[in-house]
This record gives sequence, C-alpha cells and structure tokens, in this order.
Amino acid sequence: MDGEVLTEQETALYDRQIRVWGVDTQRRLSKAHILVCGMKGTVAEFCKNIVLAGVSSLTLVDDRVATEEAISANFLIPPDENAYGGKTLAELCCDSLKDFNPMVRVSVEKGDISSFGGDFFDNYDVVVASCCSLATKKSINEKCRKLSKHIAFYTVDCRDSCGEIFVDLQHHRYSKKKLDENIKCQLQYPSIEEAISVPWRALPRKVTKLYFAMRVMERFEEVEGRNPGDVLSADLPGILKLKKELCEANSLNESHVPDKLLERLVMGTREFPPVCAIIGGILGQEVIKAISGKGEPLKNFFFFDAMDGKGIIEDISNPESGS
Repeated sequence: MDGEVLTEQETALYDRQIRVWGVDTQRRLSKAHILVCGMKGTVAEFCKNIVLAGVSSLTLVDDRVATEEAISANFLIPPDENAYGGKTLAELCCDSLKDFNPMVRVSVEKGDISSFGGDFFDNYDVVVASCCSLATKKSINEKCRKLSKHIAFYTVDCRDSCGEIFVDLQHHRYSKKKLDENIKCQLQYPSIEEAISVPWRALPRKVTKLYFAMRVMERFEEVEGRNPGDVLSADLPGILKLKKELCEANSLNESHVPDKLLERLVMGTREFPPVCAIIGGILGQEVIKAISGKGEPLKNFFFFDAMDGKGIIEDISNPESGS
C-alpha cells in the first residue's frame, strides 16, 4: 500500500475522518479488502461502520435465507418480504450496504466458507467469521496463518445481551502515542485453537465468567452437531451437565460459570440490537487500528455484558508458547 495516494474524490468524501485519524490511515483503509462470513446483527453493524470508513472492498458470505429472527436484529434486511425475491442474507445486506458508500465495492461470494482454499483468503487483508461452527473458525484461522502475508482474523458472537470478539493479528507491529512521541510496539497473538486450548486452571482467577460460559455453549453445540445459537430451553439440563464435566476436567470451581448466566445464553437466542451496535462498533474500531497500524489493538478477547454495562479485555494466551 506504500506509495499509493488518495484521489481527489476520496479526499473530499472522507475529509472529516481524515481530520480525525490522518491521511495515512485513510490511504491504508482505501486499499484494504475485507471478507465477512455470517450476516447477523452484530456483523451488520460492523459492515456499516467499515463501509462508511472507506475500505476498498467488502465481500459477504452467507447463503442462508432471511428469517423473522434475522430481521429482528439486522437493520440491513428490508422489512418488506416482497423485496426478498429468493435472495440470500448476503445478497440482501449487499444491496443495502452499497447505498452507504458508493465508493466501496460490496459484493457477495456464494458457497460454503469451510470449503474455500487458502488462495481464496489470500485476496483479503481482514477476515471476520461469525455464524459458523468452532471447527470452521479454526479452519479459516489456520488457512489465513499459512499464507505469506499477515491477515487479521476476527470472530464475533452475540447471544442475548452478551457479546464476544476474538482477535488474531499473528505478529503485529504498531505505533502508539506516549506523551509527545510515537513509540513502536509489537504483539504476538495465538490462533483461536491455541487460545481456547489454554487450560482453565492456568488462567488468572479474575478472568470474566462470560469467557467460560461462551466456551461451554460452544462445546455443547460442537458435541451435539448444532449450528451456532441453535439451542433450546430443553437443552439447559444437558448444558449444565456439560459445564459440570468441563469444570471438573479443568479443576475449576463451578461458581466461575454461573448457572444463571448459562440460562441467559440459552433462553435469549435472539441478538439484542443495542449490544449489536456496541460490539459492531468495537470490532470496527479494532479493524481500523489493525489496518492502520496505529493504536494498541486489543489482545485477544473482548467481552461485553449489558447486565453490568462493562466491556472487558482478556488476554487468553499460553505463556509457555510466548503467545
């Protein structure tokens, strides 16, 4: 991206944000290519933010058809069912996103994201995965890591009034301001498989309970062969039983994974739009930091719970691996 300059049209359109983050950041954004898998409400908020920021292109992958549940949290889907015309979620969202910024190329890629080869991901600078199984997230992350260029990889999930973001920037160099000078920094990130493989007993005592609860839900869906978020109230006894087993296997007191929290995640299957806006905003902010190389990025999990209104960053890494 070095040596590229903004066009007069870009400079005029992005004048206000250039005043906030500078010409260099805007130049890098204008050359960035983003891939998003899974068009849920949180991801819709992120897509809106990143399109308005002025990236070069945004590619959407989601072959599912629109449902009442999807419409409830995704403002990009037209409320008029007559407008669907057999279109997928990705196609419906694509049509809406094009109106936000005509200078950003928004397109749709059809197919099962888990079957795409590494060469496909090589076309992008940032990959955001949502609405897919843990196995698919691990697979995409691994394919991105095997490429010669560093691809910023994120996963995002929102359940009821709770949200989670995972970040893998591999070996990331960035600059941040300290007093009146810019200092050069670097961070080493683990993959999603490495991060969630860290034994619970090896984690600090004050790790948020939401981290453990999300892993229990993830594990239950994996064992039962369910799609993400595809749980019912009738599943609660099985989920609580699995929690007990995981806590015993990891020598973790069960109080770290409250039954009430798991019940909220099970009963509240729909996304909570205000939480979508918060998580989507944070994700957009983090992606802009990663692309620009300016500002300290979060490492490597972010959690938000509307019940207490707190956003928490957790570094879930294996100290023995240096990640």
